[in-house]
Amino acid sequence: MEIQLNGDPYTCDAVTTIAALLATLNLNPDRVVVEHNRTLLERGQSLARPLKPGDEVEIVTLVGGG
Repeated sequence: MEIQLNGDPYTCDAVTTIAALLATLNLNPDRVVVEHNRTLLERGQSLARPLKPGDEVEIVTLVGGG
């Protein structure tokens, strides 16, 4: 199945969720912000949401510093 990930085509398993996508990318859900089909997901919200072909996912990694 192909989705758009941060503006680029990305192929993933046919049945997957946002949480599974983050795990595949080795990203900690507590350290990212996810937008799914132009809807910003609050931390921990709907990460079990299934992905469908053509979905758009934007992932922004949070970085701390001083």
